[in-house]
Amino acid sequence: MAGSFAVADYVVFALMLLISAAVGVYYAWTDRSQRSSRDFLTGGRKLTALPVSMSLTASFMSAITVLANPAEVYRYGAIIGFYAVSYVFTMLITSEVFLPVFYKLSITSTYEYLELRFNRATRLLGTMFFIVQTILYTGIVIYAPALALNQVTGMNLWGAVISTGVVCTFYCTMGGLKAVVWTDVIQLGVMLAGFLTVIIRSVVLKGGVISIISDSQHGGRLNLSDFDPNPLRRHTFWTLSIGGTFIWLSVYGINQAQVQRYISCKSMTHAKLSLYINLVGLWSILLSSVFAGMCLFSVYKSCDPWTTGLISAPDQLMPYLVMDILGDYPGLPGLFVAAAYSGSLSTVSSSINALAAVTVEDIIRPNTNFSEKHLSWMSKGMSFFYGVLCIGMAGLASLMGGILQATISIFGIIGGPLLGLFTLGILCPLANSKGALSGLVSGLVLSLWVGIGAQIYPPPHDMSRPLPLSTDGCNLTMAHGFNWTSSALPIQNSTAVTPVHDDGKPVLAELYALSYLYFSPLGTIVAISVGLIVSILTGGCKLKVESRLMLQKEDTTCYYFIKMLKGKIKSRSGHLDLKKDREMTFGNANTAFSDFELDLAKSAVS
Repeated sequence: MAGSFAVADYVVFALMLLISAAVGVYYAWTDRSQRSSRDFLTGGRKLTALPVSMSLTASFMSAITVLANPAEVYRYGAIIGFYAVSYVFTMLITSEVFLPVFYKLSITSTYEYLELRFNRATRLLGTMFFIVQTILYTGIVIYAPALALNQVTGMNLWGAVISTGVVCTFYCTMGGLKAVVWTDVIQLGVMLAGFLTVIIRSVVLKGGVISIISDSQHGGRLNLSDFDPNPLRRHTFWTLSIGGTFIWLSVYGINQAQVQRYISCKSMTHAKLSLYINLVGLWSILLSSVFAGMCLFSVYKSCDPWTTGLISAPDQLMPYLVMDILGDYPGLPGLFVAAAYSGSLSTVSSSINALAAVTVEDIIRPNTNFSEKHLSWMSKGMSFFYGVLCIGMAGLASLMGGILQATISIFGIIGGPLLGLFTLGILCPLANSKGALSGLVSGLVLSLWVGIGAQIYPPPHDMSRPLPLSTDGCNLTMAHGFNWTSSALPIQNSTAVTPVHDDGKPVLAELYALSYLYFSPLGTIVAISVGLIVSILTGGCKLKVESRLMLQKEDTTCYYFIKMLKGKIKSRSGHLDLKKDREMTFGNANTAFSDFELDLAKSAVS
């Protein structure tokens, strides 16, 4: 243990929780007259771009980003910075393809669209897939900050897991979407502050930014020139930019938690603007987490705390660093843990709210005649139910290995086929309900098969390429009461990713070695391909779809941009240009008349 919490750390940590809770209570009080569950879930569609954009950033940039991204850079290098490219493509496609359709329909649950476009069975199946995906993801989000708390304070791990879940479950029933959005704004600031404290102290400790960059360069961490197209490679420019785009599209384009935010804006312009402002937030968090990982490597380049057994998992590296370099500054370790914990509060609360929303809107409301008051109470009951369920899922998260890879694998395996399903509906007019269901099931089966195969047969070292970690500079005499020697190092930790021998591997082992970032594109492409083929074979070519359920050219920014260009070109080229048609000009035209009325070439007078 590098240190322990001081009273000031607990004060900072508790203050963040109190402020977050106060925002929830405030909106619960100010909006107490709201009768409609839909107003509660969409904030009355009166929110503006700036707070929504910050909420979009905070929702899926939580403890997983704070803990896992720096550990990823420490072990595999700064190449994950190429996620920045995928963010750009994601925001462009979301704002131009998915947002216009969802916003115009004024729907509360994104899965309402599936019934309008296909049929009820497709809606229910899509809803069930979303519920499974979100419960698994939320379990990881609850587990991650508990891991940080366990490492830096010695707090019981499962005590932290349960307390996190209880706080989030209570929080979800308070202030609705408005409270979640404004709390996210505060928590995003706390996350950035947590990163900055670690970065600034590391820079001071190592003698400047140049020193940290130099250490990362010599340690092979600045591996930004990897353009290998091999899809089996874990991280390259192509896997991160292409695979990352599909993964983040399944989050921003169709995920209930995110769609629910931007359709709550007061206009489509505000909704689109929120996505582009959110892009700046995503870049800021990504850059901070990547540089924090470089700081992590620079500090421990000669003595890796994971290999030496000072920590039990790579995801504990950041909390260990915090207590190591900030332990003498009361309050700062508390700020970092608050960053990890608060990010998760926003994510878990929005996930549980989204789960309650789709359950009430897609399963309960269509099959019952309950009043809005009863549905409102039912929403709260479902929030409690899903909160308890997500706490249970946190137990599963503890068995899933690296947090980052586990999270993205879940989104890829389930989110990919769902993305394919919505893409079929919005962009393919000949897609029918039979094709949609066939595509969704086929995409899920294949991506699930490959995902499970990858867990059983991990990819070899030459595909994942973990970077070397050193213990040459360790002086661990006092660490556990005796001297470490090179022969006594517990190297079993560093062999956790030992490749499986070819003996006994199935013929399709190469497919299982596919980069986990390609699980989502695989599911999406299979869902679209199978969906189109089945639709064509079952009469989809004769299908007529309502225009409001499809993307129209008038919905895109490109259409208006091209229209504006055409208008400018046309205004510069009239039918009669007096300066070109006559050698001499005879003064200015009378503004009371139009030049085009004097077009003698078209006059009937001979």
